[in-house]
Amino acid sequence: MFKSFFPQPKLLFLSLVIWSALAVAFWYGFFSDYGASLGMVAPETPSINLGFFVTPDYLWFYMYFSVVIVAFCGFWHLRAGDHRWKIWSLWGSAFILFTTYFGVQVSVAINNWRRPFGDLLQNALTGQPGVTNQDFYDLMILFCGIAFLNVIVFVVVRFFVSHYIFRWRTAMNEHYMSMWRRLRHIEGASQRVQEDTMRFAATTEGLGVSLIDAVMNLIAFLPILLALSSYVTELPIIGAIPHSLLWLALLWSVFGTFLLALVGIRLPGLEFRNQRVEAAYRKELVYGEDHENRAEPVTVTELFDNVRRNYFTLYFHYLYFNAVRSVYFQADTLFLTFMLVPTIVSGRITYGIYQQIATAFGQVSNSFQYLVTSWPTIVELLSIYKRLQSFEKAIENEPLPEIDEHYLQREAMGGEMEADRPT
Repeated sequence: MFKSFFPQPKLLFLSLVIWSALAVAFWYGFFSDYGASLGMVAPETPSINLGFFVTPDYLWFYMYFSVVIVAFCGFWHLRAGDHRWKIWSLWGSAFILFTTYFGVQVSVAINNWRRPFGDLLQNALTGQPGVTNQDFYDLMILFCGIAFLNVIVFVVVRFFVSHYIFRWRTAMNEHYMSMWRRLRHIEGASQRVQEDTMRFAATTEGLGVSLIDAVMNLIAFLPILLALSSYVTELPIIGAIPHSLLWLALLWSVFGTFLLALVGIRLPGLEFRNQRVEAAYRKELVYGEDHENRAEPVTVTELFDNVRRNYFTLYFHYLYFNAVRSVYFQADTLFLTFMLVPTIVSGRITYGIYQQIATAFGQVSNSFQYLVTSWPTIVELLSIYKRLQSFEKAIENEPLPEIDEHYLQREAMGGEMEADRPT
């Protein structure tokens, strides 16, 4: 699943984690301050136009990021030798990483824009003098510039990612087809090569980008949330605590993560079995197209009963999982406002500051809630992984999972019965 596309994936991913940790530590421990000593610092007033992306501090970071990425990918490019997919897997992943970071910075720029726009809106609604139509139009034009840049980046990246995923699928397809003689007897082999490889590549890439996005959102918005915590000096029930907004985002997200992981613990196994029973039913029907003695009513009824039984079990478990998940997300919409009631009533913040707090809290909270929001996708990925794992075991001549052995025995019996029948 991985080694067909990535060179030495276990060592590659381990070195990536270590290299990333060292790069982040070196940036915050030395390089960022060194850039400030050279004058590469952020302006005192955050920019709310496209100049936000080319301030000296960002140009300094772009240079540092480029050096770190070129060093890592260059080393692995040489180490990978003649690995066919090293350009896509190494340099393509680096491009996706950078554009993910850039997307987070777009969110930061929009968050900076919310404060003057929110304050202007509050002044207009309360009848403060000096507010003109042009003030609103000017701010909207600035927003359109940021949004238009975001649209261009989004379209280009999605086009690139589509090719990236298909290359990964191609790598898996070629790898599995080269071993087809060993794999062809496994239940649903054709579906796994044709469909599961694409789903695995797309789902893994999506979850990976979401995880990177969550980490980068934390890096970008945690300092903003800490600064905004100075406006929130008292919380309902809890009282006054330092860095209140940060602790609220952390504790609320951890609670939701453990809650949904607990209630959804059975879903991956059920989704995996669902793929099995569907494949067994479909395979018998395909055999029935070419052989009169296959897909007989008794056999088809038994296989479809398995499909129905598994779906009904799956529906039941998704019933309480979706109920808990929906309640949590509904509560999430009111949680921050409830905690800010004393601050709002006391008049310590303006509407623009409230908008900034809501955006920053949402970004940090959503990053901490990565498992909460991604759990259904993780369930799907685990079911696909279990199916493709049978291929890996067959290639390595390892014992197959029990359910695969069961289907192989069933097929062997079916083959013997068919051979014994007179033509």
